[in-house]
Amino acid sequence: MVLRDGGTARIRPITADDADRLVSFYEQVSDESKYYRFFAPYPRLSAKDVHRFTHHDFVDRVGLAATVGGEFIATVRYDRIGADGMAASAPADEAEVAFLVQDAHQGRGVASALLEHIAAVARERGIRRFAAEVLPANTKMIKVFTDAGYTQKRSFEDGVVRLEFGLEPTDRSMAVQLAREQRAEAHSVRRLLAPGSVAVIGVGRASGGVGRSVLGNIRDAGYAGPLYAVNNAFPDGCHEVDGVPAYRSVREIEGPVDVAVVAVPADVVPAVVTECGEHGVQGLVVLSAGYAESGPEGRERQRALVRQARAYGMRIIGPNAFGVINTVEEVRLNASLAPEMPRPGRIGMFAQSGAIGIALLSRLHRRGGGVTGVTGVSTFVSSGNRADVSGNDLLQYWFDDPDTDVVLMYLESIGNPRKFTRLARRTAAAKPLVVVQGAGSAPPGHAVRATRLPHATVSALLRQAGVIRVDTITELVDAGLLLARQPLPAGPRVTILGNSESLGVLTYDRCLAEGLRPSRPLDLTTGATAADFHRTLAHALAHDTCDAVVVTAIPAIGEGSPDDAELAEALRSAAAAVPGKPVLVVHVELGGLAEALSAAASTAPKTGAPVLPPVPLPDGAAGEDGPRLIPAYPAAERAVRALAEAVRYGQWRREAADPGKVPEYEDIDERKAAEIIAGLLERGEGFAVGPEDTRELLATYGIHVRPALPAPTPDAAASAARCLGYPVVLKATAPHLRHRADLGGVRLDLADEEQLRRAYGELTELFGPPEQLRPVVQAMAPRGVDTVVRAVIDPAAGAVLSFGLAGAASQLLDDMAHRLVPVTDRDATSLIRSIRTAPLLFGWRGSTPVDTPALEELLLRVSRLVDDHPEVVAITLEPVVVAQDGITVLDATIRLAPPPARTDLGPRTLPTY
Repeated sequence: MVLRDGGTARIRPITADDADRLVSFYEQVSDESKYYRFFAPYPRLSAKDVHRFTHHDFVDRVGLAATVGGEFIATVRYDRIGADGMAASAPADEAEVAFLVQDAHQGRGVASALLEHIAAVARERGIRRFAAEVLPANTKMIKVFTDAGYTQKRSFEDGVVRLEFGLEPTDRSMAVQLAREQRAEAHSVRRLLAPGSVAVIGVGRASGGVGRSVLGNIRDAGYAGPLYAVNNAFPDGCHEVDGVPAYRSVREIEGPVDVAVVAVPADVVPAVVTECGEHGVQGLVVLSAGYAESGPEGRERQRALVRQARAYGMRIIGPNAFGVINTVEEVRLNASLAPEMPRPGRIGMFAQSGAIGIALLSRLHRRGGGVTGVTGVSTFVSSGNRADVSGNDLLQYWFDDPDTDVVLMYLESIGNPRKFTRLARRTAAAKPLVVVQGAGSAPPGHAVRATRLPHATVSALLRQAGVIRVDTITELVDAGLLLARQPLPAGPRVTILGNSESLGVLTYDRCLAEGLRPSRPLDLTTGATAADFHRTLAHALAHDTCDAVVVTAIPAIGEGSPDDAELAEALRSAAAAVPGKPVLVVHVELGGLAEALSAAASTAPKTGAPVLPPVPLPDGAAGEDGPRLIPAYPAAERAVRALAEAVRYGQWRREAADPGKVPEYEDIDERKAAEIIAGLLERGEGFAVGPEDTRELLATYGIHVRPALPAPTPDAAASAARCLGYPVVLKATAPHLRHRADLGGVRLDLADEEQLRRAYGELTELFGPPEQLRPVVQAMAPRGVDTVVRAVIDPAAGAVLSFGLAGAASQLLDDMAHRLVPVTDRDATSLIRSIRTAPLLFGWRGSTPVDTPALEELLLRVSRLVDDHPEVVAITLEPVVVAQDGITVLDATIRLAPPPARTDLGPRTLPTY
């Protein structure tokens, strides 16, 4: 796991083979720390002590160690109260816990990490409370316990502080754990992106080659710290390469090395990692190829690399990485294969592909013109095979990075979707996060958990988390340019103005297609001057019915027509006076306008530029200080798509401040549902629940399924209809006919027995004997809109609730909306309204609106059922008829199985290799 200072440590059980490690560890602990542990001078461990501390039954007594480089740096142990050497006949649910941390590693959060893990072990073994006795002077250990967030009881007796606390996670303990995770993982990335010193290992003696190129890139970027060149092939007397101090080994470097950039063949890397670990290097950027991308042998080589680096407390970017960049003035690190240092700016970029990373840097450089600090890069990471440091780690770093305002990510795979969604939601609440996600399978070098969710569903869940989800890297840059220096629009109302009527109409049409609310374009005619643009833009921005402005521009003809620089300055000065609304430009055949807009954002008007009238400001407005880049787009659809994404993101930000709540329902019987599920699971590991048990289980959560009586014969059908009451429905439930009214397998509104028997005969004549059709009779439901509600637990993403209209809308058009469970009342409302066919529920073309509040309640109840009982791994309600007043669930299926393991609820860990 990652510790507070960004280093890593391995946490594992203490076994009988650890006697020598334990003795060596204890010898390195100060007398004061030993006194705090044993409440008396205790210079050495006796043979009996060593045996006791290394022999555990792992039920009543458990010992864990934190190790770095294979050696102990801390230990923790619990002893169940009441245990008698074997498992107690009536085990107590309380245990005493004690820690010992090597003095050199105190303050790194080791004890807090061990407490998380030992508490998880104890809970698995039926222990519900820990007790700890601590000397009052041992304030560090008291703080470890009091800061953990568990419910505590504290007492003082005989000069000892006794702390007792429950081990059940609380909201506060989970918040503490997640906050520690964020600080630790952010710090681990910071050590890689802002190192105090760098060594490039694998620098060739001749010019060219990866190592020599990276060394030159770091030097040319003006890196502020010590830089070293390393290659064991350097001849004696070689003291520098390209003006950089040269060494044959990292061990020869006298000063510390924070980051090593590794550019040697894969078979040499293990020896390099050993040297780096023994020298105290904090992190590695491994550019070397020949790992998981090359096949099974490379995959195993990659696993060994990660295990080896973590044993020394180091984290890795790569292998097969393109490198890292940090443009912050105090760092200026270009430890990558990019030959030019990107322009400094406020955009953080992450790309799993080196080729895509190059393309992103290049496009951002071209589109940003010459403006420093506006559309440049703060930090850039291309992770290659993403064996260790991933996009999740970068989100932890960028979340509170003061130098980053916008995050752009190109993802070929998501290794931990649950965690990514959680971190994305938190990041998006603070700064825009724009993502392109590859739709294909994960590249060979990426170890990812399998997911059964379609790509479209994953995209919907990312949007729910506030991610601005785009399809191409062009759209990624388009959105990033807008979000980097333009304010978020307050709403969807768009004013369009420009000197081309046709281009304005095209922009208007695209706004409608993206769900925006444009006003009719203002045509300034082709003879418009810079002053005309300035005056009209200023008026539009000052108007309270406008949330954003799109300016369209084509080459003007005639005397007084503005050149690119004049037009850019006119637009900039008008926009700067009213800073609260975004302005975009769509240009055609004005290649210099984008560059002129960039220049106008950072330079004063040129001599001879038109004198423009002051802009009237709305009440309470003030002019903007500093540069404001107006992004320019060569096509209307690109500008409007970027603006639409900004509008949707702004709406999400406003709603995120009040996410809603998960309502309580008095008629939910959670305990009875658990008993039913436990009884059913005794039958096997995973199976579909029968109809009667399904209705009984759903009823415990207030979800009532209309009974359907089997009709194996016409007489049985008639008897069932008399029991239910006419009118009735006769339908085949065979898998190939289920829910297929279009095939004639469902007959509605059968008013009497004669109609029922006639329909029965028609079904059997068309589709075969009753034993194949499996016909059932059901009472007619009120007319309404047929919908489908589904929930499934995906092993990678978690529980997902889905909704759509039944039939062609969901099956053919895949018009389904998705939300992660648990769903709040606001989520349920937006879930219903986010499908394309939602107007059919709200009175489309004069039809009667249906009871959507009842539908929202059903969604919330299903969400509660799946969230409370993860053994319900799949549930489908289809069809759910939503009438003018109320809903009717006509059919339901449930699948039970032991729930998949949740890696996001336990103590903090890194992925295992």
